[in-house]
Amino acid sequence: VKVKIPFGNKYLDAIFSVPEKKSTYGVILTHGAGGDMNFPHLVSLAAYLASHGVLCLRFTCKGLNIVYRTKAFKAVVEYLKLSDDYKLSGVFLAGRSMGSRAAASVIRHLSQEDDDDFIQGLICLSYPLHRPKLQSKLRDEDLLFIRCPVLFVSGSADEMCEKQLLEGVASKMKAPKTIHWIDKANHGMAVKGRTTDDVMEEINTQVFSWLRENIELEHK
Repeated sequence: VKVKIPFGNKYLDAIFSVPEKKSTYGVILTHGAGGDMNFPHLVSLAAYLASHGVLCLRFTCKGLNIVYRTKAFKAVVEYLKLSDDYKLSGVFLAGRSMGSRAAASVIRHLSQEDDDDFIQGLICLSYPLHRPKLQSKLRDEDLLFIRCPVLFVSGSADEMCEKQLLEGVASKMKAPKTIHWIDKANHGMAVKGRTTDDVMEEINTQVFSWLRENIELEHK
């Protein structure tokens, strides 16, 4: 279902992937610095989640300014929270690369403002922990503030997220966290000798099983 989400005096293009049965939880998903919501990895994940009973709303927000991207993500969260069509008990925020930074930033801001548990967790696909070859400056400040469960799916050869550095940040995080390494994948999740579909299958099943665990924990 295509929708336009109000954002300031503009609209963000977005698409709902809707499961057959009514979903109580949803995932909001956005793209990295390049591309848009039709980036193949996002389309694949959204379809997989919807076919397994989880509503997925993916949206496009062009712009390389992280503050702007964060505001846009926040507008989408508010939109879904107030939606009459999809009454959800909670959402997980997800993004690829820069989109995951925006998601982390939104969670940090919203947790300082309200305490209503609508946001259940964070999913970071290829989190860009540092610029290529610039490991001295880590983008970890939002991660250290977050309290809700966090899933990282990163390539072990990601030039923007060195394995030991992410593991070091994770060890300092207060949030319950899981890191799934895609062996030999780069920042774009390409792996020599594996097809894109094969890698996506691994990512999609990891994300879904983590979601299912966290939704079950919530219900206990």
